[in-house]
Amino acid sequence: MDLSWTGLRFWYDRGTGLFRRGLASLRTRGLKATWQAVGRQFHRVPAEHRPSLYLPQARPFAPFAVPFSTAPAASIVIPVYDQFAHTLGCLRALAAYPPDAAIEIIVVDDGSSDETETSLRQVEGLRYHRRARNGGFIAACNDGAALARGTYVVFLNNDTIPQPGWLDALLETFADHADAGLAGAQLIYPDGRLQEAGGLVFSDGNAHNFGRFASPNDPRYLHLRDADYCSGAAVAVPRDLFERLGGFDARYAPAYFEDTDLAFAVRAAGRRVLYQPASKVVHLEGVTAGTSVHQGVKAYQVRNRHTFAEKWHDALQRQWPQGTPPDVAATPRGRRQVLVIDSATPRPDHDSASLRLVNLMRLLGEEGAQVTFVPADLNHAGAHTQRLQQQGVQAWYAPFFGTPAAWLREHGARFDTVLVCRHYVLREWLPLLRRHAPQARVVFDTVDLHYLRERRGAEIAQDASLARTSERTRSLELDMIARADTTLVVSDVERTLLAQDAPDARVEILSNLHQVHGSGRDFAERRDLVFVGGFRHPPNVDAARWFASAVFPRIRARLPDVRFHCIGSDPTPEITALSAQPGVEVHGHVPDLSPYMEGARIAVAPLRFGAGVKGKVNLSMAHGQPVVATACAVEGMHLRDGEDVLVATDADAFADAVVRLYSDEALWRQLAQRGLDNVQRHFSLDSARDVVRRVLLSPA
Repeated sequence: MDLSWTGLRFWYDRGTGLFRRGLASLRTRGLKATWQAVGRQFHRVPAEHRPSLYLPQARPFAPFAVPFSTAPAASIVIPVYDQFAHTLGCLRALAAYPPDAAIEIIVVDDGSSDETETSLRQVEGLRYHRRARNGGFIAACNDGAALARGTYVVFLNNDTIPQPGWLDALLETFADHADAGLAGAQLIYPDGRLQEAGGLVFSDGNAHNFGRFASPNDPRYLHLRDADYCSGAAVAVPRDLFERLGGFDARYAPAYFEDTDLAFAVRAAGRRVLYQPASKVVHLEGVTAGTSVHQGVKAYQVRNRHTFAEKWHDALQRQWPQGTPPDVAATPRGRRQVLVIDSATPRPDHDSASLRLVNLMRLLGEEGAQVTFVPADLNHAGAHTQRLQQQGVQAWYAPFFGTPAAWLREHGARFDTVLVCRHYVLREWLPLLRRHAPQARVVFDTVDLHYLRERRGAEIAQDASLARTSERTRSLELDMIARADTTLVVSDVERTLLAQDAPDARVEILSNLHQVHGSGRDFAERRDLVFVGGFRHPPNVDAARWFASAVFPRIRARLPDVRFHCIGSDPTPEITALSAQPGVEVHGHVPDLSPYMEGARIAVAPLRFGAGVKGKVNLSMAHGQPVVATACAVEGMHLRDGEDVLVATDADAFADAVVRLYSDEALWRQLAQRGLDNVQRHFSLDSARDVVRRVLLSPA
């Protein structure tokens, strides 16, 4: 543990902050929910430092079949020269775990003298091609590509064991990134150590295997990223692009630096070279060519480096100089680096704040920034962490992180901007950031003004204790606003409040961020009502209870067939009990909300207190689903009652609005279209680009 003053201050702030938030949670959520929250803070799932690998057992050859399609999406080209045992292991792995994608496998025999030819001609589905004479790796690969029929040509060394799912992950890179021109796999030694996580090339032409001998699960090597090159042992490239570039350059014959040269040619053509960590391939490095650069084919590596450096002299001037630490050189020069810290890894299918943060990090990536994310709880959040990594975010977690002070001491100097979400997280981290990342602009993201939400909750409950808690939160939140360089709020209502409470602060609006999905189903194809909201959030518990008990019976009396779908993670016992009411269906967490967003006729947002902009309203409108809401629920959202949304406060007015909209097709169509327009104008990624560029990406 760090024993410096700032390190001790961090642990003091964390301890007192957890204690205070625990007491507040006891008052508003009860003992069980509070205990579960404490467990989430301290739970650790130890990461395996070496992955479990599929390695086929060596056994004598017997005829078998490999996947084959006459209309392949990908053509796998495997160049071979003797070493039949390794070729057999590679093909058996492909046969054992065939990809979802349609493929053909082309083995190009570069003049083998062992049992390669007689055996491979017995493998059903394999396209076997024997060259007239030995010409080396480059010639064999180019011959194989010329035979390929797939949209993508995939080069795979025969001394590899592709792991289950490797090819589909590689091909999905192109589906997810339209500008991708080459994608390379994570290469792993048979003992589980990392061999390469994309390659680095320095300004003198020297290349480096990024991550060599480290853990494949280290966060530095598990996010999709732009690489200088990817080893030709396992790479995919669109076949038409490969042909336009002239294939592998023969000047590097017989081998070495041809894959590095191809990557530079791909970038020169305006496409990206991407390292794809979800594609894992075991590589028995040096089986064919050996490992010594002083003899055999491997000696061409030294000669070809000079050839490469001469050909790409101008492009190499934009590379990092030799001697640059690999962790620094892994990010292209000139790219802004942004560190994002939140209390936990965002779960965009659970709450709107998470969706906003994920889309903000996506927007930062689109704007050319390298984003690093640290959850204050340091937990690996499973699929949620992996989705961030596939988005190109370097997401950290225990046990690789260590302590905040030690991590910032090592990494803090590289960040241009640090975005910290929630006042209690910033309180813990700010002293460390000022010490170890003094050059970075510190931006405080309120998510919503917590003291405003707590104050309104206290007023609804008429609870003096909650009112005192909100004043304490106000003091802490305003202190963080004063000490941050810039503060982000989600609405003009909150900015106006801070103009009174924090007049000297620089405050900017960065509201909810949504992708516009379109109108979905038409009026006649939709039915029922839907509410979406996580139930660890007290305003959502109050809203669902009030609607189900005070409003929905009035609606049901006039629309007897209508059902109310109550959706949200962590439903409390009182929420679960609502399903006993006629027409009420409590679903809990629903991973894919699309059927409800596109199938329910109306969304309701019956919030009686809260703060910020309500993601549930944005989400429905982004799917063309009209909304009936309270004034609190649409606060600061640029929505007009009767034109973009229907607003009601008391139970009778709310029920009247729902019944009216449920039956009035013309009004329904008007609100559906204007809701879509509202999201596009005010809450889409494009609407936020200006403030993101100004606040997070411009020079300090």
